[in-house]
Amino acid sequence: MGPPVAASALALAAASGNCCQGEAMLLLVLELAPCLLGGIALGRLRPQLPEQLAPPLLRWGVPISLVGLLLKGGLHRSNLQAALFSLMLVGCGLLLTQRAPLLQNLLPLPSQQLGAVVGNTAYFGLPVALALLPPEALSFSITYDFVGTLVTWGLGPLLLDGQRAQPRQVLNTPVVRAVLVAVPLMASPWHAAMAAALWWPARLVLWLMLLLVGMRLARLLDQRLEADGLAPALLIKLLALPGAALLSCLALGWPAPLRDALVLQAAAPTAMSVLLLAEASQQKSREAIPAAQLVLWSTLLALLSVPLWWWLLNQPMLQPGLQATVAM
Repeated sequence: MGPPVAASALALAAASGNCCQGEAMLLLVLELAPCLLGGIALGRLRPQLPEQLAPPLLRWGVPISLVGLLLKGGLHRSNLQAALFSLMLVGCGLLLTQRAPLLQNLLPLPSQQLGAVVGNTAYFGLPVALALLPPEALSFSITYDFVGTLVTWGLGPLLLDGQRAQPRQVLNTPVVRAVLVAVPLMASPWHAAMAAALWWPARLVLWLMLLLVGMRLARLLDQRLEADGLAPALLIKLLALPGAALLSCLALGWPAPLRDALVLQAAAPTAMSVLLLAEASQQKSREAIPAAQLVLWSTLLALLSVPLWWWLLNQPMLQPGLQATVAM
């Protein structure tokens, strides 16, 4: 391919990429904004609604949704890579916040240390993945959520209270129940039919999850929480952690669907479960307010940072196919 042809191909690819990226960003806004804003409005009108909606949604809705997404995306050999990578990323992040003197000084509270590493991958990250990523990347996002859930509920009580988590508490989380149901279903002859039947219910549940996030944000907004002292945790959660994920995936040469899923899940805001664990701990008076502050501000800032990460992931320098075209 000669230089003029290569330049034309590059221009065409860039124009097509910009168009697709713009459509994806619009889809992301349409996926997140209406549910979050609607949830904030509902939370102000009916403050008791989250307590009524959350139990059935967590018990039935979220597992059904995750089963549908897993059946749609399937499991691949790369899911093991995604699981090991997620465990290393979250585990090393927690270890650093516990052992590095600088991070200990910047993040003095256990809720800040946990909140700087574990993300709201189920309520926030999965809707983002659904809006931006191809179906085959959904299982990678769920794998990250699976590992993050085990770490949060396995180590969270120990970190906040000095108490070991009960195995039943960990196994009773929605993502664990979903994986236990989805794996045998994938081997059944009804796999494709069930994936098609659960696809739209799965999307509906994700919208309801975002609505629930908005309702909880309304309660936090009413408390007029300040952002003082949150900068280190916010920088780690929204910038350093996804940055480490991106650099690691590039160094390992992993394909774009796997890379993008892991980076976007790492970029999710602080998990709501951090606030729940802080409110249930013996140190509630010390931990609950900082945890609430971190959840609130990380979620609001993620509405800006996640689109920026998606924009970065779609830059020509990170697209192997485009690089090959230019080289020719």
